[in-house]
Amino acid sequence: MHEDVRCPCLSGDTYSACCGRFHAGAAVPSTAQWLMRSRYSAFALGHAQYLLDTWHPLTKPSSLELDPSLTWRRLDILRTESGGMLDSDGVVEFTAHYRQDGIPGQQHEVSRFQKVTGRWYYLDGESAG
Repeated sequence: MHEDVRCPCLSGDTYSACCGRFHAGAAVPSTAQWLMRSRYSAFALGHAQYLLDTWHPLTKPSSLELDPSLTWRRLDILRTESGGMLDSDGVVEFTAHYRQDGIPGQQHEVSRFQKVTGRWYYLDGESAG
């Protein structure tokens, strides 16, 4: 992905200044929301290894295959609870919009995150709405 392309998480920044730095291992997300954004971008760009690397060890699957028929289009962060730099747990509610074989859809989820030894991890999520 080119450095001047806007990040898929729709932060308004370029990919390299936003989620690209996390995907490249140059930085780690400082909040649960930034981890959520970087995971969404990883889904959008097909970075399955990043998704596995940021999944909590207690809930991480042994492998992950992304569906190539899904095209992720937009991320809406609806609310956050805790998940800040000084917290150890956090919640992010979001809606991710996609197209599957040209048909629009959305995933509305309340995701839980946990910080382990200074790094945020995706713990689990429940469908909402």
